[in-house]
Amino acid sequence: MSHSAPADLLLTGARIHTVDPELPEAEALAVRDGRIVWVGPDAEAADWAGPDTERIDAGGRLVLPGFIDAHNHVRLGSDDACVQLAGVRTLEAILDRIGEWREANPDAEWVEAEAFDYSAIPGGRMPTAADLDPVTGDTPAIVLSYDVHTAWLNTAAMRRLGVAKGRTDLPFGTAAVDPETGEPTGFVKDFAIKGLSRDGHRALRDLGVPWASPDRQYGRLAKSLDDAIGFGITTVVEPQNSLDDLELYDRARAEGRLRSRIVAALFHPRGTTEEDLDLFEAAAKVHAGDRFRVGPLKLYIDDVVEPRTAALLEPYTGCGSHRGETFYPAEEFAGLLARLDARGFQCFVHATGDRGIRTVLDAVEHARAVNGPRDARHQVVHVECLDPEDVPRFRDLGVVACMQPRHCAPEIAGPGQDWAENVGEDRWHKAWPMRSLAEAGAVLAFSSDWNVAEMDPMIGIYTALTRRPLDGGEPWQEQETVDARTAVYGYTMGSAYANFLEEDRGSLTVGKAADFVILSRDILAVAPEQIPGTVAETVVVAGEVVHRAG
Repeated sequence: MSHSAPADLLLTGARIHTVDPELPEAEALAVRDGRIVWVGPDAEAADWAGPDTERIDAGGRLVLPGFIDAHNHVRLGSDDACVQLAGVRTLEAILDRIGEWREANPDAEWVEAEAFDYSAIPGGRMPTAADLDPVTGDTPAIVLSYDVHTAWLNTAAMRRLGVAKGRTDLPFGTAAVDPETGEPTGFVKDFAIKGLSRDGHRALRDLGVPWASPDRQYGRLAKSLDDAIGFGITTVVEPQNSLDDLELYDRARAEGRLRSRIVAALFHPRGTTEEDLDLFEAAAKVHAGDRFRVGPLKLYIDDVVEPRTAALLEPYTGCGSHRGETFYPAEEFAGLLARLDARGFQCFVHATGDRGIRTVLDAVEHARAVNGPRDARHQVVHVECLDPEDVPRFRDLGVVACMQPRHCAPEIAGPGQDWAENVGEDRWHKAWPMRSLAEAGAVLAFSSDWNVAEMDPMIGIYTALTRRPLDGGEPWQEQETVDARTAVYGYTMGSAYANFLEEDRGSLTVGKAADFVILSRDILAVAPEQIPGTVAETVVVAGEVVHRAG
């Protein structure tokens, strides 16, 4: 062997799925200075061992590149101080849970709850303050939807936050009104776009909403970062931050909580100025390391299907002519994207409806026509309802499909749920067409969208393979499942490529960062229903063991 020095770390006895077509399988790898210096058979591994080499025997277990979660709101996270409504299926049960929390916390100045499911509200309507008032009384209450795109306030919170007739365009959202009286109902749309923006978050903080305080924000981030590394997610793409938020990551790093690498996208709401873009560019220069990188921009073209705020080509089922709105007229958005593209920004654009997605693809096509083609890797994020005509355009335009397999699970989006009912059965074939996109040559970047769905990549991979509920049951749109290798690629190399990291991460290849995970089960060989519950037993980042299960 010609190598001069022994390895710092030597992994042997593994079934390594490298995600590198040049050397797809191996048994051992060696690491020096945080990078992979050799991949090969166990028989040659001893050549890399020295007296100080750390040894890991994988015991025949599957080893994969560290997962790269291409869309994970670690900064938003889940908050232990909130009433937890995940999995609560009826309005009555929601109110019971809030009532129990109030009894246990009689001195609370606010009632805060998270993760309510739109389908729990009867009759396909959206919730109102009148629903909340009986259990919350004069204590202000704010309840966030599971996707954090909407907020539900009681009457006391509307008073405290200044929501009133004629004052419905708020710094943190748009208040829905009763069509008869014009009075606000207590339901607030556009919370993800406005409430999570820099100005919206500051407004909530200044109005005294505890959830928006910096300490609560940091607590959510730190807990989510601990979860991420525990799941073997070695790189997290945090898709929506303001410049105010960056210091939270610096604090996490200083306190040893930043064990995963982070790519942070900056939020570009409507009204973002050229001066703001200069500041974004400056932040990207300051934060350009391999542990914490700032750079892409996050934009929205539409909202979400469940409250019928996504932009569809044809009207929502049973809604007359209503087909949702785009946040920008198509021509304006095309011009905006072309300007951002000309400045060299990569754009992550939230688009769930088929018209929203088409508007983004048209804008990328316009940007390429105006600026000339470049390797921009703009992303359509979510790709929930995609018209078949637009499938080949992802490859043709070099647009990445950043998708969250768990969102298409039948118990979340399928028959009987608001997503499927709003779109209507004749359009179900458009739902999360992962296989169609993969077969058309699009790059799929897979992700969790935590805390909208579970962070665990095993749940996403299981759903991508089966499109079945977590507890088994019937599949939904099974023709759009993918195989295990495609799903793993989406969580590793696909997400690396999507974020310009393919030279450094995404496969276990000589020269790349030594980020890998040893799994408790061979998810490439077991039956799909055995994938959930698989544990990341050992997680390594830059050649250092940063997590061991148990």
